[in-house]
Amino acid sequence: MEAFAQFIPLILIFAIMYFLLIRPQQKKVKDHQAMVAALRRGDEIVTQGGLIGKITKVKDDTEVEVELSQGVKVRVVRPTIAQVRSKTEPADD
Repeated sequence: MEAFAQFIPLILIFAIMYFLLIRPQQKKVKDHQAMVAALRRGDEIVTQGGLIGKITKVKDDTEVEVELSQGVKVRVVRPTIAQVRSKTEPADD
């Protein structure tokens, strides 16, 4: 019984670390994955590098084409998209 009592503080520290650090990080990753999966044409996004543009084409599950300014289009890997600034309806061709 005495040996078990010595492990109680370690168990409490692990529980506190789980609820304060690990669990919120897992939720953040899950929310980011959902945001990236919901990207569509016409959305205005911000990349992790700070570039702001509008999605012109969703190529596949790994990348999208983003128009940074008139006539300047770049391919962006989906996980590098940090934020969706405005959700819009997909643009018509």
